[in-house]
Amino acid sequence: MKKIERRTLVCLILAGMLTLGTLLFVVHLLLYGGDWVSFAANRHLYSSSGQLSVGRILDRDGDILSWVDDAGTRHYYENSIVRTATLHAVGDPAGAIGTSALVAFADQLSGYNILTGADQLFGNGNDLYLTLDARLNYIAYQGLNGHNGAVGVYNYKTGEILCMVSAPSFDPANPPSDIEENPAYNGVYLNRFLSSTFPPGSVMKTITLTAALEQLPDLSERTFTCTGSTQVGEEQITCPYAHGTMDINGALVQSCNGVFAQLSTELGSDTLLKYIEKAGLLNSYSVNGISTTKGTFDLSTATTGQLGWAGVGQYKDLANPCSLMVWMGAIANGGKAAVPSLILDVQDHNPLPYIHFSKKTNTLISKTTAQTLSDMMAQAVAENYGAGRFPNMDICAKSGTAEVGNGKAPTAWFSGFLRNEDAPYAFVVMVEEGGSGAQTAGTVASKVLDALVNGY
Repeated sequence: MKKIERRTLVCLILAGMLTLGTLLFVVHLLLYGGDWVSFAANRHLYSSSGQLSVGRILDRDGDILSWVDDAGTRHYYENSIVRTATLHAVGDPAGAIGTSALVAFADQLSGYNILTGADQLFGNGNDLYLTLDARLNYIAYQGLNGHNGAVGVYNYKTGEILCMVSAPSFDPANPPSDIEENPAYNGVYLNRFLSSTFPPGSVMKTITLTAALEQLPDLSERTFTCTGSTQVGEEQITCPYAHGTMDINGALVQSCNGVFAQLSTELGSDTLLKYIEKAGLLNSYSVNGISTTKGTFDLSTATTGQLGWAGVGQYKDLANPCSLMVWMGAIANGGKAAVPSLILDVQDHNPLPYIHFSKKTNTLISKTTAQTLSDMMAQAVAENYGAGRFPNMDICAKSGTAEVGNGKAPTAWFSGFLRNEDAPYAFVVMVEEGGSGAQTAGTVASKVLDALVNGY
């Protein structure tokens, strides 16, 4: 009898393990089945050269950016500049750009579903419509004019990314033979918009100002005097020229380093870091499953002077362009913005339509402060950047010129948003060694936004 009981117990344990293993497999199949199917070794979906041999990629207007012929060879858009401008969104022949559609969205392109896997009775993969407008990418890439950098524009209400450009880039239909040796292509497989961080320069002042507006009750009554150099702790905080006497509005319009360095030290590192975190610059956003890179703002050992520099976007500040764009969208939208998205639609032979659920960020800024900051940024455009550069736009923006040292020209930034009812767009432009943020990055922004809003 005891032998039977022991055998029964063993059988029950084995049955339990089998059941548990089956449940774990089913859970993993539901979560990771698409990844398993789209593994590059799957010769059902990939050619011997490693290219995904099923599925088409289109932009939001239906322009086919990449497709596969009957022989299983992948092709790209006919215009070489469009191909180059959309490389990081579409992908390269070797599959080396991990954040591209050909890699990150391979399961959607393959036509995979939980019931039939990647086998389809009709067709050869899916049509994947990106939220991007290829024309805007073309204009943005041309606007970078050979510089490395990143450009992003998105709808802060829906999350749709209309423009996403990263440079350096190359033509995926004609990859350069010296791509591994030529320093001009250093970091070419990295999407600078999603996966890199850079010193933000004066764009950071929008966060320092947010903290000051909420933590310093007498801020609007103060006046400041800039002589071109301000002693903050052990550091000389310099400005390009003496700004004279101004209030806080004038300090933002003139982007006075001295004023914002003083505000940073008055706020203190803990408060400044709290607002940086609240603004989402330490977050990683999931863009249809692609994780953006987190920013880093290390103030743990900062001296008084170094904290001053951190408040103007220097010291050890590093921000991700996509996160800065979302921050701008949150200001525009009264505190929260849509999380960015790259997939507009997936069309297959399934009668059920593709459904996208727009996600919102946490509250990154209070509604009252957002309104005040928006008006101040609009004033900066009117009095400093030139509203005439942005026709038919109710635009709020902040430039940045981040010093990087090593004899290199500054990194140029221009970021902001439109308040037009019919144009709810936030944007970011970052140009490595671009010099003036207002001039270099601002010019790129004006070209892209003009095409978007006015159709030019």
